[in-house]
Amino acid sequence: MAGMRITLLTGWLAGIAIAVMLGGCGVSRLAEADMMMSRGEYYDASRAYRKVYNSLAKKEQRALRGEVAFKMGACYFRINRMANASQAFRNAIRYGYNDSTASLYLGRALQAEGEYTKAIEAYNDYLATSPRDAKMAENGIAGCRHALSTRSVASRYVVKNPKLFNSNRSDFAPFLDPVRDMLYFTTTNERVNGDVRSEITGMKNSDLWMSRRNEQGDWMRPEPVEGDVNSEHDEGIAALSPDGMTMYLTVAKRDMNRDTAVGIYTSRRSDARWSRPVRLEIDDDSVASYGHPSPSHDGKWLYFTSDRRGGYGGKDIWRIRIDRDGARPENLGPLINTVGDEMFPTVRDDSLFYFASNGHSGYGGLDIYCARLLPSGAWSVVNMGKPVNSAGDDFAITFGEGESGFFSSNRGDRRGYDHIYSFVLPDLRISIGGYVTDRDEEPIGGAVVRIVGDDGTNRKAVARNDGSFSLPLQRGVRYVMLATAPGYLNAKQEFISDDAEEDAEYAVDFMLASLTRPNVIDNIFYDFDKATLRPESRQALDSLAQVLHDNPNVTIELVAHTDRKGSEEYNVALSQRRAQSVIDYLIASGIDSERLKPVGYGESHPKRVTRRLHRLYPQFAEGDVLDEEYIGRLDEANQEIADQINRRTEFQVLSIDYKMY
Repeated sequence: MAGMRITLLTGWLAGIAIAVMLGGCGVSRLAEADMMMSRGEYYDASRAYRKVYNSLAKKEQRALRGEVAFKMGACYFRINRMANASQAFRNAIRYGYNDSTASLYLGRALQAEGEYTKAIEAYNDYLATSPRDAKMAENGIAGCRHALSTRSVASRYVVKNPKLFNSNRSDFAPFLDPVRDMLYFTTTNERVNGDVRSEITGMKNSDLWMSRRNEQGDWMRPEPVEGDVNSEHDEGIAALSPDGMTMYLTVAKRDMNRDTAVGIYTSRRSDARWSRPVRLEIDDDSVASYGHPSPSHDGKWLYFTSDRRGGYGGKDIWRIRIDRDGARPENLGPLINTVGDEMFPTVRDDSLFYFASNGHSGYGGLDIYCARLLPSGAWSVVNMGKPVNSAGDDFAITFGEGESGFFSSNRGDRRGYDHIYSFVLPDLRISIGGYVTDRDEEPIGGAVVRIVGDDGTNRKAVARNDGSFSLPLQRGVRYVMLATAPGYLNAKQEFISDDAEEDAEYAVDFMLASLTRPNVIDNIFYDFDKATLRPESRQALDSLAQVLHDNPNVTIELVAHTDRKGSEEYNVALSQRRAQSVIDYLIASGIDSERLKPVGYGESHPKRVTRRLHRLYPQFAEGDVLDEEYIGRLDEANQEIADQINRRTEFQVLSIDYKMY
């Protein structure tokens, strides 16, 4: 992990000292370790404390062992060696270290390892001491419980490790320049400037590198940024102005006689080269650290991270007008900033930006959050969830086209090294499909299905030879669909697509009524030997009424048929009354009576077996006419089936120009 990332973390251990007398060499080694830690040299300090700890007697020097273990854990924590940190904090507690924060930071280390149940126990131990500030532990418990309850839950983001950008050291803080198709990032790989290893991290100081896309759209091997940006100091965590001509970057300059100075610098582009960075003076607070710059899309504001006075906790996110002289920094307020650390802002537009935090309830370490500015002026802050976030540190997100880009994470790396990950939110695959058939379920190839949505969608599809069609949809949209074909009445359907964040495939079939043939209306039932419509007929009748509403220029003949039982005169009268019952229902549903003609045919028009009827009743051959002579040759069971088929209600289109002229 680069030094500037560490020096911009919360200084919760500053000023700890061991008030114990040791003799000779022990005093010297311990004093040296304390000096390293006070200067922020956490890597070297952890090694020094380890030597002191191992030299102490387990029984005679328990208290001192506990205190050294705590300090050693603190150093490991700061360089993200969480497995080492948690073990050191356990040792501090085991040896009776008299500071309840050992339980708090044991919980934080365990949470960063994904040991959520154990982390909750440690947080509760801390809360049992009635601490003055319990917010960090309460947020930690909430985050652990959420992580446990959502182990199998993840967003649709697809996250990968693009090995091209990652070395065997830390590579982090990517920034996409979409105009020039370039990716900038911070690296501590073995080829960076300088040969001196950082006392803070044990690695070389970081430099800015970049990668370009070739003509095929593939990323090319990374190389150092051209120009005078990189030096023996830590440089990185950069962003560009909207015009791409100014680079804002973080620079950490080490001075052995005082604390590391972390500030925001600017560099100017000249052709492909960048000038030597110049410090951006934000205010007169010479003690505070400033870093992680992110300019707004209009270039007027610069968002950044700082521990300057007036914040809410460790590191806060601030902003300042950079197009005005004398402007003062503004804190983004308590909905964004917490008692923990908020860092690595990424501004997307006036009302949307992303940042990393360990103070909001999260999965562990730093999580990436999306902040949206509401009309009320308040911020809505949402955790991006897994797999973007993990138990480790996840931070410094940058966006390319749509919901895709890169971010940093040290997930799964026991050394605490950061790596660059890519992410993409695949388009939802939402569609609607089905079949267009006639009322005998024969496909109508070439039928046109149109779909109109209240989001402005207006598409059409042509049915294939088998009658099938498919159309893409959007989430949470109200749609109206219309199926048409020459020689058939139109059919309309309405529905609303689900707004769930998941792929979905809806199914809808259209059954078109013929203009030239009788159309059977299934599922219309009458009381025995009467013309009274049964309640279970309502759905079929409402469907017929809708067809007539959708085709307002059509007139029909409504025909009822009976079976062969009873006299012809009686059956004609019964079928006429039944046809009239349907007509009355349609009139009550708002259909003009002039469009409706009731006819009762009794038993005089026996049904001809269609392909559909043959599929349903293969004992009847396609084309057979179910007249009285035919039925008389059947067994009793099939006679009842044939009679049932003949007892039907149909409609025949008479005209298609009613009140058109």
